[in-house]
Amino acid sequence: MDEQCSVIENATIHVYRDTIAYVGNSSTPPGPAKDVIDARGGLILPGLVNGHTHAAMTLFRGLADDLPLMDWLNHYIFPAESRMDEDFVYTGSLLACAEMILSGTTTFCDMYLFEDQVARAAATAGLRAVVGEVLYDFPSPNYGDLEKGFQYTQMLMDKWADHPLITIAVEPHSLFTCHPTLLTRANDMAVEAGAPLIIHVAETLSEVRDICEKYGRTPVDHLAALGLLSPHLIADHAVHINDTEIEQLATHGVRVVINPESNMKLASGIAPVPKLLARGVTVGLGTDGCASNNNLDLFAEMDTAAKVQKVTSMDPTVMDATTVLKMATIEGAKALGLNHLTGSLEVGKKADIIVVDTNKPHLTPMYNPFSHLVYAAKGNDVVHSIINGRVVLRDRHLHALDLEDVMSRAREKAGQVVNWVGK
Repeated sequence: MDEQCSVIENATIHVYRDTIAYVGNSSTPPGPAKDVIDARGGLILPGLVNGHTHAAMTLFRGLADDLPLMDWLNHYIFPAESRMDEDFVYTGSLLACAEMILSGTTTFCDMYLFEDQVARAAATAGLRAVVGEVLYDFPSPNYGDLEKGFQYTQMLMDKWADHPLITIAVEPHSLFTCHPTLLTRANDMAVEAGAPLIIHVAETLSEVRDICEKYGRTPVDHLAALGLLSPHLIADHAVHINDTEIEQLATHGVRVVINPESNMKLASGIAPVPKLLARGVTVGLGTDGCASNNNLDLFAEMDTAAKVQKVTSMDPTVMDATTVLKMATIEGAKALGLNHLTGSLEVGKKADIIVVDTNKPHLTPMYNPFSHLVYAAKGNDVVHSIINGRVVLRDRHLHALDLEDVMSRAREKAGQVVNWVGK
């Protein structure tokens, strides 16, 4: 996934400490290796980048499906979230980390509550992560009033500043839950810290109507009026944006992360990805949370991302497999500002590497690896995973996590959720 999307057959990758030291055809190692992974018959590629998640919502998976959005939020999600604590979020995040590693994700970006516990879970599991505490006008179950939310975000920045895997972002929830003064303060904080500013933008038609009625502007116009359009802004979803807004995003270098399966399940709409790409906007791919998607499998997300755009445009040539795989790797890394570290297999980058076992009926024969990865491969075809030079998955076995213990703890938390919502 370099600039040429090179494919090297019968290749070898050398990893020194946390860094890729060699990629090529040579089978002669530079010296005795501490460990060797034989990936014969497999595809070696950069780990996938999940650009938008709410990791702890794995514990709400299947809790309230097939409901209108506000019914889903007001009668299930919000009541449950109001009673969460740090251990709940840590447990749910560990479960998410296990699921992501087992399905090929090596980097994810999270927005939720008690984000210190999400960072802790990612560090424990060995996943690269961008995390940020959600900020909004009303009191949070974690930090209380908004002032403490900014203090909590600063605490995250201070605590995780030197960690090799964790990046802290400033994350106001959305335009309809955040007053302009909150948004401008969050932007100032992000600029001062050199951190990403991440926000849900134009996810639903009702959101667009609300912003237009309240401020007399479209969501992107509102961001522009507040001075928030810039290369450090990451807009999640961006479903209902017009051509003028796309031009604004492109002009200001704003990055976008789409979440097609979640948007389909909640009937939110379909993001205009081909138009964004045509204007040179960097677009990454995310799953959203398990309460609105039900899984964190980026292979499934790639397949959906391609096909929904084809059927919408009635053009089978849009969103070709190479383009979509880039969105889940190098373009996803660019969207998060991490492409200097990860997203491609190149000398000097961090060793975030996965191996897909192609010795499977549904992957036989293989004429085009890009096509197979997007349209045929599944998350459980990932057999090995290395993150930051550390083997985290080998022969489908998680190294840093006791999977049975994580799932057992998750089931205990599910019992609490049932009591909270009276289901």
